[in-house]
Amino acid sequence: MDNDIQLISDGDGLAVIGESGAVERFLASEGLPSREFRRPKLGSVLGIAASAAQAGSELSANSGRWVKITEESAQLVKKYGLMKSSTTGLNLGVVQAANGQIKGIVQFAGGAALATNPAGLALLAAQMQQAAVQQTMDEITDYLKTIDEKVDDILRAQKDAVLADMIGVDFVIEEAMTIRDQVGRVSEVTWSKVQATSATIARTQGYALRQLDALADKVDDKAKIGDLAKVSKEVESKVHEWLAILAQCFQLQDAIAVLELDRVLDASPDELNEHRLGLKTARQNRRKLISKTTEHMLRRIDAAAKWANTRVLLHPTSARSVVTSSNRTATGVIDFQERLGIESSIELRETQRWVDAVADVRDKVIDTGAEGVDAAKQLGDDALDRVKSTKNRLSTGVRAFRAAIKEEERAEES
Repeated sequence: MDNDIQLISDGDGLAVIGESGAVERFLASEGLPSREFRRPKLGSVLGIAASAAQAGSELSANSGRWVKITEESAQLVKKYGLMKSSTTGLNLGVVQAANGQIKGIVQFAGGAALATNPAGLALLAAQMQQAAVQQTMDEITDYLKTIDEKVDDILRAQKDAVLADMIGVDFVIEEAMTIRDQVGRVSEVTWSKVQATSATIARTQGYALRQLDALADKVDDKAKIGDLAKVSKEVESKVHEWLAILAQCFQLQDAIAVLELDRVLDASPDELNEHRLGLKTARQNRRKLISKTTEHMLRRIDAAAKWANTRVLLHPTSARSVVTSSNRTATGVIDFQERLGIESSIELRETQRWVDAVADVRDKVIDTGAEGVDAAKQLGDDALDRVKSTKNRLSTGVRAFRAAIKEEERAEES
C-alpha cells in the first residue's frame, strides 16, 4: 500500500521507509529531523543472493529516512508500539496513513518485503548502523571545527611516527569512501587498500589515551596551589589537542566500519547481520574505553578545582585560575563525550568567593573551638558585612582572623 510507512528501530536510530511523500508528511507531522538513507544502487545488489537482492531492490524502490534516537524520537517508538523481532532484535511496525492523516497501526503483512525477508532486515539494519555511524562522523567533523588547532596541524607538529602515520591513513580512507560513493559498493581492490589501516588507528588511539591519563596524573600530583595553577593552564591546552586526535581516530574507525559492512554485503551477504552485530559491539567497547579515560580526567580536574576552592582565602587569584582552567578543560571533555554519545556524571564547579571562604573559616573556628575563636566571634555578622563592602579585603578585621587559620598556612607552606 502506497501510504503504508514501515518503522524499524535498532535502538540507535529509527528507519522510516515508504513512498517519498508519505514519509515526508509523517516526519513533518511528528516534527522530527532526519537524514536520507544511502540506498543501494540496483546494480550493486543484483550479483548477491536472491533474497538480499530482493531486499536491495525494495530499498531502492522506496524512500528511506533515518532519525537519530533522542528523547523525542524514543517517544515515537513507544507511541506506535513497535514490536521486537526475536531474530534480529529490531523493533518493527507499520503505520497506515491516508490523505496525510495517520489512520492507525497495522501489523507487517506479506507485502512488506523488508520486514518479512530476513535478508531484507539484515540489509536494512546494516544501513541503519551506517547511518548512525555517519551521523557521529558528521558531529565529530563539527567538533573538530570548533578546536583552534586543526588536527592535521597537530599531527604534523608531532615527531612521533605513530601520529604522523595518521595523515596517510586519513588520505587512504577518504579515497576509499569517495570510490564507494561513486561505484555504490566496496570491491576487493578498494577494501585491500584500507583493511591494514586499522592497526595504525588503534596504535594512535592507544597513544592518545595514555597521554590523557598522564595529564590527569599531572594535575593530581601538585601539592601547592601556585604549581597547580600553572599545570592546570598547561593541561587545558594539551587536553584539547589529544581529544582532537582521539576524535579523529574514532571518526576513521567509524569510516572503516561503513566500508566493512559494504564489503561483507558484497562478498558474504549471509554473514551481514552477524558481522553488523560484531562491529556494533566493537564500537561500544571503543566508546567504553574512551569513556573510562575521559571520566578519569574529569574526576581529577574536578578534585583539583575542589581543592583549589579550599585555598581561596589565602590564594584567591591562584585558586580562581585553577577553577577556571579546570572548567574550561571539563567543558572540552564533556563536549567531546557528547559527540561520541558518552554521558558524563561530572558537573562544572563554581569558584568559591573570598568572602564566603572568610565565613566558612569563621564557622569552622566557632565549631571546633580552635585558637582564635574569640577573634572570630568578635568579627560577627556586622564586621563580616563591612568586609564584603570594603575595597581592601585584607582589612584589620580579617587580620584578626590570622590566628584562626595558622594551621591552613602551615599546611600550604609544607
